[in-house]
Amino acid sequence: MTSFKTSTLLLAGIATLAMIPGAAQAQSADAPAAAPAATTEDPNTIVVTAQRRSENDMNVPVAVSVIKPEALTDFHAAGADTLLSLSGKVPSLYVETSTGRIFPRFYIRGLGNIDFYLGASQPVEIIQDDVVAEHVILKSNPVFDVGQIEVLKGPQGSLFGRNTTAGIIKFDSAQPTESWQGQGSIGYGRFNSVNADAGIGGPLTKDGTLSFRLSGLYQHRDNWISNTYTGPSDDGTIPGHNVMGGFNERDGRLQLLFKPSSALSIRLSGHVRDYDGNASIFYRDSIIPGTNKVPASFDRSVVAYDEAQNNVQSYQTHGLSLKADYDLGPATLTSITAWEHASGFSRGDTDGGAAANFGGVSTTVPGGICAAGCGQSQGRLRGLDQWSQELRLASPGTGTFNWQVGGMYFDARDNTEFDQRGFFLTSNVLGTTPNPNNWVLLHDVNTSWAVFGQASYKLTEALTLTGGVRVTNDTKTTTLLKANNVVSGTTGFLGATSVRLSATKPSFDASLLYRVDHDVSLFARVARGFRGPTIQGRSAVFGAPFTTANAETNTSYEAGVKTSFLHNRVHFNVTGFYYNVDNMQLNGNDSNGNGVLFNARRGTGYGVEAELEARPVDNFRINMGLSLLHTQIEDSTVYAQVGAAVIGGVAVPSETVLNPTVKVGNNYFAQINGNTFPNAPDYNFNISARYDIPVGGESKVFVAGDFNMQGKTNFVLYRTIEYSADGNNELGAKVGYAFGKYEIAAFVRNLTNNTNLVDVIDTSNYRAGIYNEPRIFGLMISGSFR
Repeated sequence: MTSFKTSTLLLAGIATLAMIPGAAQAQSADAPAAAPAATTEDPNTIVVTAQRRSENDMNVPVAVSVIKPEALTDFHAAGADTLLSLSGKVPSLYVETSTGRIFPRFYIRGLGNIDFYLGASQPVEIIQDDVVAEHVILKSNPVFDVGQIEVLKGPQGSLFGRNTTAGIIKFDSAQPTESWQGQGSIGYGRFNSVNADAGIGGPLTKDGTLSFRLSGLYQHRDNWISNTYTGPSDDGTIPGHNVMGGFNERDGRLQLLFKPSSALSIRLSGHVRDYDGNASIFYRDSIIPGTNKVPASFDRSVVAYDEAQNNVQSYQTHGLSLKADYDLGPATLTSITAWEHASGFSRGDTDGGAAANFGGVSTTVPGGICAAGCGQSQGRLRGLDQWSQELRLASPGTGTFNWQVGGMYFDARDNTEFDQRGFFLTSNVLGTTPNPNNWVLLHDVNTSWAVFGQASYKLTEALTLTGGVRVTNDTKTTTLLKANNVVSGTTGFLGATSVRLSATKPSFDASLLYRVDHDVSLFARVARGFRGPTIQGRSAVFGAPFTTANAETNTSYEAGVKTSFLHNRVHFNVTGFYYNVDNMQLNGNDSNGNGVLFNARRGTGYGVEAELEARPVDNFRINMGLSLLHTQIEDSTVYAQVGAAVIGGVAVPSETVLNPTVKVGNNYFAQINGNTFPNAPDYNFNISARYDIPVGGESKVFVAGDFNMQGKTNFVLYRTIEYSADGNNELGAKVGYAFGKYEIAAFVRNLTNNTNLVDVIDTSNYRAGIYNEPRIFGLMISGSFR
């Protein structure tokens, strides 16, 4: 495995080369990475690819938010996760995890999935360089040397397929170029945090027919969390000082672009990832009962874990893709062939520790709550292989009538192992006999095919009608290959050893866009997408049958206005939306910590989004965004299991539940009809700005900052006081000196050192929360050339 020193030197070398002004006699550029090919040379025009072709955003009848490369560089200057750091940075986008860097969960307009199962599907699709990343591990591949990030909101099924009922996040890497170009940034901060992101490319032949782009990312942080546990352990967990919280992220990508003629281009791309770190850190008893606040004694740098070997985590991914475009004259034929592979494991002490670290119940209190050994879990992806093939034929996009048709085939197969272990509890007192390791090995197969088409027609010079349709089949099979279960003293598996679900559904969209004038566009859109059926196989680790959820469909209605003023220096967009999800897929947890799938009759959401991007003068720019959201589950027959524990022989909820509950045995179930969706903030506000002060020539001093705040957010399906947040916010800042296209700056993330509750685990564990990173500060240097 690459050492810290070697990785740092390698990325520093690439970054240094990328920032040399005279490399290959290159000239300076306005941006550190190549954006999508524009339809205009105005640098203030926003160009998007939401309709699978490069277009001025003013001509696109879809709500799209754009994140520029320089903003992403600021967000993860301290080594922050490149995906989690996007949360709240544009309206209606929320990202979180309860598993660590290898399992981000995405939400758009409140619609997402809180399931932590490795085979979970999500209604937000990730598209990286035209390749769909369906599996949750593939979705976690970091973003680096990026050209542009686009967040497409609402169902995108017509052009992008199933599992896009909420929208998609589209990442376009900086591409190979016929001239020498490059960018690089290196940051160093608290806890020996390192972030190095670099890319360089140019011609490999004198005539420019073959070019390349080499990109790399290295992130590192030392361990900073101590494990103070003393006592028995069922898996050899070794406590100590600073044994958790660190990570090593090593990523590389090489792209080759071959243009043998003006009609044909072929891009071959290969990437590799090697990551090791920790699963999410759960802090037991870190929420004061009856509130959602942390105790005064709370310390993010201390836990007491008896299991999970200090939450160790490691994953590796790699893949290849081949994209070919052939201009036939009246149309262009595009083929995208891709293969992705992933493997790794993750362990987590999911009860948040062996004892209450912050004034909670002691392990020695007779009849006290389950205080230790309640369980750890491990997910091991023994091997995932994903293949996809897309063919698309499209008109040039410059005429009165434009169209595209195509088809896609997808095949993903994996072997996944889950285990659960802990100590037996006798009369609610921790015993010393290890619970035998319960484990299962599952084989998952997911195949899908689709045919699609979209067309747009200019009814007048100002009015354009667009419509699209797609028919998709999605089939999933989960098979239990092996099992070693001990469930209430009974060995064996109680359910079917193989489950297959399949659905064939149409998706569609129809929209009108009216260009009032050069500065104003109005649009209205209706769209329907579907999310394929889902199987939850992890329940077999407890001897319980698989749980399933049937396909869901989302029908969305939205209308908005897009504006561009002062020669494109000011962009202001507003969109209002309403959507209705039929047969909504939901996920809760049972008393074993197992995810349970089910469908609700309906879920609805409505809201408004507003965005401002302005550069009124050359030395000042500002971006602002606001989203307001209301969501609601509508089904009087669905209940979600409440986290509960046994105290004095009596089962009681371990949090303050605000919904009506019913008790079945030792379990409590809350009626969730009328509740908001989990992880759906009722508002989100973001702002970022930069001000440059010229000091002579091309030199300037600058100050920049970004801030985001989210409103009331419930982390689980049922309403509680403890498992919610309201007003979470973070502030980042940077001050520095710029000379030409190069900068040196001091930065800080989470400047006010806020302790934000960002997730929970709601099983029988006792108020275990997950929190944001502490304040990280440091120095960074960045630059680019073209």
